[in-house]
Amino acid sequence: MATYFNYSFLIFGLLIIFGAFPSSSSTTRHFKFNVGWTKVTRLCHRKPLLTVNGKFPGPTIAVHEDDDVEIKVTNHVAMNTTIHWHGIKQLRTGWADGPAYITQCPIGQGKSYTYKFTVTGQRGTLLWHAHLAWQRASIYGAFIIYPRLPYPFKAPIKAEVPIIFGEWWNGDIQAVEDDIIKYGGGPNSSDAYTINGFPGPSYPCSNKDTFTKTIEQGKTYMLRIINAALNDELFFSVENHTLTVVEVDAVYTKPFTTTAIMIAPGQTTNVLLTANQVSRSSSTFIMAAQPYLTSIFPFDNSTVLGLLKYKTNSPREITMTPIMVSNITLENLPRMEDTSFATKFSKSLRSLASVQYPCNVPQKIDKRVITTVGLNLQDCPKNQTCKGYAGKRYFASMNNQSFVRPSKSLLECHYHNLSSKLSTNFPEKPPNEFDYTGVNPLTENMNTEFGSELLQVPHGTNLEIVLQNTAFLNVENHPIHVHGHNFFIVGTGFGNFDVKNDPAKYNLIDPPERNTVAVPSGGWSAIRFKADNPGVWFIHCHLEEHTTWGLAMGLIVESGLHPSQCLLPPPDDLPAC
Repeated sequence: MATYFNYSFLIFGLLIIFGAFPSSSSTTRHFKFNVGWTKVTRLCHRKPLLTVNGKFPGPTIAVHEDDDVEIKVTNHVAMNTTIHWHGIKQLRTGWADGPAYITQCPIGQGKSYTYKFTVTGQRGTLLWHAHLAWQRASIYGAFIIYPRLPYPFKAPIKAEVPIIFGEWWNGDIQAVEDDIIKYGGGPNSSDAYTINGFPGPSYPCSNKDTFTKTIEQGKTYMLRIINAALNDELFFSVENHTLTVVEVDAVYTKPFTTTAIMIAPGQTTNVLLTANQVSRSSSTFIMAAQPYLTSIFPFDNSTVLGLLKYKTNSPREITMTPIMVSNITLENLPRMEDTSFATKFSKSLRSLASVQYPCNVPQKIDKRVITTVGLNLQDCPKNQTCKGYAGKRYFASMNNQSFVRPSKSLLECHYHNLSSKLSTNFPEKPPNEFDYTGVNPLTENMNTEFGSELLQVPHGTNLEIVLQNTAFLNVENHPIHVHGHNFFIVGTGFGNFDVKNDPAKYNLIDPPERNTVAVPSGGWSAIRFKADNPGVWFIHCHLEEHTTWGLAMGLIVESGLHPSQCLLPPPDDLPAC
């Protein structure tokens, strides 16, 4: 939605017409998603790809703040599927959240399910994606929520540009997942990163498959940046331009200017870019993204490129000249191992904390949970082949509990009081205290325990969760996503969390509010939120390989005393297991 000061009255009228401002009657937005196979060619490889409505990436969901939303998903393939609306709080509507076997049973072949929810008090850029197996490798898209009020920054926006990062495998992604489940090894890395589905000129056969955006000199653009990649945090920059961060995870921030951003899988970042370059022979500038490397596992170390092309009246600029990758210098892009930049960027994020958009961080807490997040190395079972380090199997865990997906929806078990199907014994602190980030990464016993352990809290609990990285196998950045709630990142640091001293250093004034936190490599993050959304909510690493290995847990928030604090009944078309 463009906003121009010169056309403010026109835009105001359009906002009223299209429901950007509240009206006396509620608005329901209807969408139809058809999951099916589509032949797609990238990197000279043509293959069937799981898609929504035949698009890669999938269609953009565009709604307005406080809209009711109904999305009918029909499954046309011979496998189960679900869709998650990443970052939507789902107030009392956990049935529409989407993670398979957590809030619903999957949608079977030939079946449909309509996700119904209200976008309450949220505005900005989010994403949607499949939430079963590794289907989100190709089933993903933007979820844009237009605000009821004007943006809280002064720059007039010429246009808004979604920038969605993804990954492409030449082979079958299902085979990659099957292999790590069967043999416990690390996954094959992707063959390319993509911008809006296009790999760009740094990859074979891909000059024509380059995302290009034409911009006008002197105008300001909002880039809605989404990391939908499966297994990689990414750095992003634009040649010869700076970026002004104004929003993360659909929450306004205090604006700050940077040469690049770091964005983890599941995170979103809105930035303003002004087309202010004049003295240059070429009118084309490179957008680039490459991984932020903290892992020892095989990874895609390539760089994806897109183009920003200044509009010009010169006839010589009508056709696009092929980009010579060997001549490209990416001065703004941090090097892959640049943890110092990633740390500086994360610490620059602050909530807007204005009267209109307050920062409601809990000043006091009712419960603190300290949980390790890290990798494990399990002894190989007898008579099996294991491809992990030293002939063992890789797993991952939280407080040494490796999460196992149940065979029935946990939310249904909770709603119907099937207590025998639920285990609420998630440990609230590590089972053994040790030097979490200084332990020898290879010589310790790294076997884990398995189960579907849940943490249960009363409605309204002010909850703090300290996410403590470990050095087992490797210290690496873990993007932890919390379903059903936003949270405030009140503290972060390197080394081991000090419960006596670190809380005194918390930012309780304007900490960033997010739904996904990148727990620093070899460090910790402390998050706080009021657990006031009844239901069962998934908390997990958004690196898909780590979720597959079990780096996850569940959170039960009990219903409150008032009907408005209770989970709504399940819909009639809820899929059955």
